[in-house]
Amino acid sequence: MDAPNQDINLNSPNKGLPGNMTDVPVDTPASGDGVGVLSEAEAEELRSELCKVEDEIATLRQVLVAKEKHASEIKRKLGLTAFTELKQNLSKSWQDVQASNAYKKTHATLSTAGSKTSSAISSVGSALSKTLGEIKESPTFKSFEESVGNLKAKVIGNENNGKGGYHTPTASSPTAEENLSQDNAPF
Repeated sequence: MDAPNQDINLNSPNKGLPGNMTDVPVDTPASGDGVGVLSEAEAEELRSELCKVEDEIATLRQVLVAKEKHASEIKRKLGLTAFTELKQNLSKSWQDVQASNAYKKTHATLSTAGSKTSSAISSVGSALSKTLGEIKESPTFKSFEESVGNLKAKVIGNENNGKGGYHTPTASSPTAEENLSQDNAPF
């Protein structure tokens, strides 16, 4: 590329184009549909209209800001805070959700599933209770229960007789306080 013909202005519409193409107007559409070809009077009229519209937009923004300030003063006088408004909005949104068909269908489905689950758990509990009752009445369990009872009787019997290293305090035995006072005797 030729440095003297190179446009280095970064904001230029001709930047990076070869020198022979810089004469092509950028605003003119290539299709020739008539857009962008304005007389000087039409262009001046559009600029004037654009200026009026931008002024109206600025005025409307100022009016909007004033109205928002006035609304916030009224809310402050009424005691309405941002938290109160948020709470009201959430409450309204929740009511809208509950009124929706999707919520109603989901609620109905979950209620049905909950009742079926409850029924199934109840059935399992009944079956388990019945099975445990049958086990308790079985000869094997009765034999096991009898063996445990015999073992218990032997252990309790040994404790009461003082056999097998088990000793239970009786009325003639010294109390724990008496044992401590004898162990801490000065001589």
